[in-house]
Amino acid sequence: MAGADGDDSLYPIAVLIDELRNEDVQLRLNSIKKLSTIALALGVERTRTELLPFLTDTIYDEDEVLLALAEQLGNFTVLVGGPEYVHCLLPPLESLATVEETVVRDKAVESLRKISQEHSPVDLEVHFEPLVKRLASGDWFTSRTSACGLFSVCYPRVSSTVKAEIRQHFRTLCSDDTPMVRRAAASKLGEFAKVLELDYVKTDIISLFTALASDEQDSVRLLAVEACVSIATLLPQEDLETLVMPTLRQAAEDKSWRVRYMVADKFSELQKAVGPEITKNDLVPAFQNLLKDCEAEVRAAAANKVKEFCENLPEDNREQIIMTHILPCVKELVSDTNQHVKSALASVIMGLSTILGKDNTIEHLLPLFLAQLKDECPEVRLNIISNLDCVNEVIGIRQLSQSLLPAIVELAEDAKWRVRLAIIEYMPLLAGQLGVEFFDEKLNTLCMAWLIDHVYAIREAATCNLMKLVEKFGAEWAQNTIVPKVLGMANDPNYLHRMTTLFCINALSEACGQEITTKQMLPVVLKMSNDQVANVRFNVAKSLQKIGPVLDSNALQTEVKPVLEKLASDTDMDVKYFAQEAISVLALA
Repeated sequence: MAGADGDDSLYPIAVLIDELRNEDVQLRLNSIKKLSTIALALGVERTRTELLPFLTDTIYDEDEVLLALAEQLGNFTVLVGGPEYVHCLLPPLESLATVEETVVRDKAVESLRKISQEHSPVDLEVHFEPLVKRLASGDWFTSRTSACGLFSVCYPRVSSTVKAEIRQHFRTLCSDDTPMVRRAAASKLGEFAKVLELDYVKTDIISLFTALASDEQDSVRLLAVEACVSIATLLPQEDLETLVMPTLRQAAEDKSWRVRYMVADKFSELQKAVGPEITKNDLVPAFQNLLKDCEAEVRAAAANKVKEFCENLPEDNREQIIMTHILPCVKELVSDTNQHVKSALASVIMGLSTILGKDNTIEHLLPLFLAQLKDECPEVRLNIISNLDCVNEVIGIRQLSQSLLPAIVELAEDAKWRVRLAIIEYMPLLAGQLGVEFFDEKLNTLCMAWLIDHVYAIREAATCNLMKLVEKFGAEWAQNTIVPKVLGMANDPNYLHRMTTLFCINALSEACGQEITTKQMLPVVLKMSNDQVANVRFNVAKSLQKIGPVLDSNALQTEVKPVLEKLASDTDMDVKYFAQEAISVLALA
């Protein structure tokens, strides 16, 4: 080894070379991740003359090693001697930008974009721009796709002759024979347009945009829709109608649902980019069509944008457009056959109430909310319940309680236990939105009724629900409202209900705190240790174990310990077992 000859400076590179040639991928990966340390040890001169050439020659490794290398090189500027030597990093990154694995190429492009900022304008033309040209005219599609991501970073800082060459290369790639290259060009079209001079946007970019938007591959066309947003924001209003809108109209009616989906997904951004006038004349009908699309995915994407679209409409005739054009489509979607569409709509429809005001909400939207609250899909119901607060602001709690609460109560008493379970899960959410007085008046009895439901899953969920409510409304509320009712069940003739008391005490003890637990709950638990039913007795032992940490040591020694010792000598094996476990956990032995 080199170190043995007394030349310690060679030792790190020798170790690296050994590890990089090791058969174990993990070792190679570790040594790549330590590159910066090794470069520091070697110094800038030897990093440039020895380390980088070595790395450039060894690019034929596992993808994860190459990925780590591409990432490391992006932070190497200081290690090669600062910005004036940054061009030394280009050869290895150029090789990485041409490999087959996409993630490696993307990471290499990301690092190249990063270090391009550190090139001086002269170095950019001498070193970086030729690299971009080589990639753009490479034989393999991999290098040509990588080139697409590099045009926009070097364009603003080069001379006008070089700018013309860059535009020409980009044009060529936009009509490349390989769909992957056209896809890469389409994905960078908006970004490239942003750095171009406005005249070239009108002459070059628009023609490329039109060509890509009518490409034979739908994966290229849908990326052109994304570029449309950037291009529309760059152009003056008067040019939009002639230069962008024909292509956008065509995309909104594309034969491929993926393209229409992309239009629906980007709709709010498009709307902001094209302005109020075009929105009114063009986008409203296009949006109606997307809401009625034959593909559920497109309808769902459009339904997701309903609230945003309506918010961004010009204020002077917003209400009229919504009532005449958008609301009829929304009404149809409420009873759509696809649950994803209904669910997407339910997550935003409540937001319309703030836009349309009290009267319209009561007359037109409330019936839709009610229909959705009764939908068989739980996600639809949840989305409505979790957005009740914005309707509450508009129409007030009284109106809401008269219309929506009967529907909630109906669901709470539904014959299907899974429906009841779903409503229980929304209860803390509802309670938070409706406030404590309203909750006590309307919903408290429901919550208590669930504790004696005949399905165990409901009783369990109801117990958990009580704990969340106490966390929301506080211990004082629990002491006055919940605890007396729960403790009252301890004398219920049905042993299952007596056990529910214990489960509730387990859940509530922590939220209620030491005083309430010791004074009100503990005596009830201790009394139940004499229950006739063994299941209740061993649950007493489990409850004492659970609430023990909340109690002070005096109560544990004088009240809990004697009861657990009595249960530890019970005739029932399970009672004995749980009592002994509680004694050891609470360290009362």
